Amino acid sequence: MKIIIIDYGSGNLRSVAKSFERAAREADVAAEIMVSGAPKDVLAADRVVLPGVGAFADCKSGLEAVEGLHDALATVVMERARPFFGVCVGMQLMADVGHEFGDTPGLGWIAGDVMALTPSDPALKIPHMGWNDLELTGGHPVFDGIEAGEHAYFVHSYHFVPKDPAHVLARVNYGGPVTAAIGRDNMVGTQFHPEKSQRVGLHIIRNFLHWNP
Repeated sequence: MKIIIIDYGSGNLRSVAKSFERAAREADVAAEIMVSGAPKDVLAADRVVLPGVGAFADCKSGLEAVEGLHDALATVVMERARPFFGVCVGMQLMADVGHEFGDTPGLGWIAGDVMALTPSDPALKIPHMGWNDLELTGGHPVFDGIEAGEHAYFVHSYHFVPKDPAHVLARVNYGGPVTAAIGRDNMVGTQFHPEKSQRVGLHIIRNFLHWNP
């Protein structure tokens, strides 16, 4: 199994790669895990991971700046239906548009907008940073074995609001409901960082490695 972790200048790539390497060992999955932004490597991948940290617009610009990368991603994920995992802003980029520092078109893979967090409690700080309890909203294979109330690690000021609520796989409460994970067809994404979420994060990565949408 060839797993590509896409390098486009955004994301804690080594930490993500180490988490996938560990999860593959623990799951007894024979996997070649590569960090690369080369379109030819993306096109050869069996599974694709898109990390992302920082502002939506910066991440989208970084993705577009690598010649051929956007098209390679679309071919592998949308045409060949390879399993895709977006992490943090990598998940947000699947949206139609992000509203951080203006309106920036996303990839348009899952209909919805990336909106600013607006907690009802003014004492809650932005960004939402730290551990929070997951509320699972559906039975998705990537979340098999994860119990409601288990913790994941977040660092973000915006979240994905899909047009179809059925695409929400998990939420957390932070002065109101906040999207923690989304999915459709061969695509999943987490707003939290699985590579920083210890046992829960490794469990989700192992499930992704076994997932056959």
